[in-house]
Amino acid sequence: MIKIGDIQLPNFPLLLAPMEDVSDPPFRALCKENGADVVYTEFISSEGLIRDAAKSIMKLDIYEKERPVGIQIFGANLDSMLKTIDIVQKSNPDIIDINFGCPVKKVVSKGAGAGILKDVCLMEKLTEEMVKRTNLPITVKTRLGWDHDSIRIVEVAERLQDVGCKAISIHGRTRAQMYKGNADWRPIAEVKNNPRMHIPVFGNGDVDTPEKAMEMRDVYGLDGCMIGRASIGNPWFFKQVKHFFNTGEHLDPVSLEERVDAARRHLQMAIDWKGEKLGVFETRRHYTNYFKGIPNFKAYRTKMVTSDDASDVFAAFDEVLSAFAGYEFV
Repeated sequence: MIKIGDIQLPNFPLLLAPMEDVSDPPFRALCKENGADVVYTEFISSEGLIRDAAKSIMKLDIYEKERPVGIQIFGANLDSMLKTIDIVQKSNPDIIDINFGCPVKKVVSKGAGAGILKDVCLMEKLTEEMVKRTNLPITVKTRLGWDHDSIRIVEVAERLQDVGCKAISIHGRTRAQMYKGNADWRPIAEVKNNPRMHIPVFGNGDVDTPEKAMEMRDVYGLDGCMIGRASIGNPWFFKQVKHFFNTGEHLDPVSLEERVDAARRHLQMAIDWKGEKLGVFETRRHYTNYFKGIPNFKAYRTKMVTSDDASDVFAAFDEVLSAFAGYEFV
């Protein structure tokens, strides 16, 4: 069994990555239903939380059906991060995760996210003080390093473990790479193979097939897999991976009816949680993948992603069921 603090997980757990405007409660619920073992919130700004920014506060919403669930926060100011711990604890998450890996310029320019990879001592200090501030397990998500010439992830992981980090998820790219090129899992395996490491080491980056998840487990020997982009519009990915692990075979493709039902439920949950305007807008990014592969689909997708009226989007779902009845995905 894999453990994050006192949280017991199955062997090689599958984790839903924290993704901005993606990993919200509706999507987390769908992924949990389909086999995600741990889900993480969208990343939350420490400065936004202590300023009581509405969007940041809203991201603290978690539900019992999601557990175990982690709230991820980012920032570079120790005082702000400690105040954030106090705020986050009130939502009663199972895990608090620190983002030391976001490569986006507006985050990095403030020294947060992957920007902190330039200052390993600050990474260590922030982690140590946050561990002292709470009884909840503190975990970290990070990248290999700032650039190719500054990869010190084996040392970094060991130092974070030594100050109390309970698990580490590592994206197999540097900040300089952003999301370009291929993720390199070899340095992550070096972290796992360090005889001093005893906390779980999870891999992240480019796992978009069950075979790649199995490779991460069996070839690289990692403790689990954090899945991000492959799950967008495809919450079934977790179920597909587990089925492949158990049987060596692929699940049958998800039917049109199942896809429409998931899209409909996803949109309705989003509207219930954040209101019609935001619910409609922030669910759009999923539709391309929900219906990927259907020929001559452009007109329906355009309607889904351009309408501001939920009733129009729900009507488009019904039209898809009618227009493509009997269509079989491959």
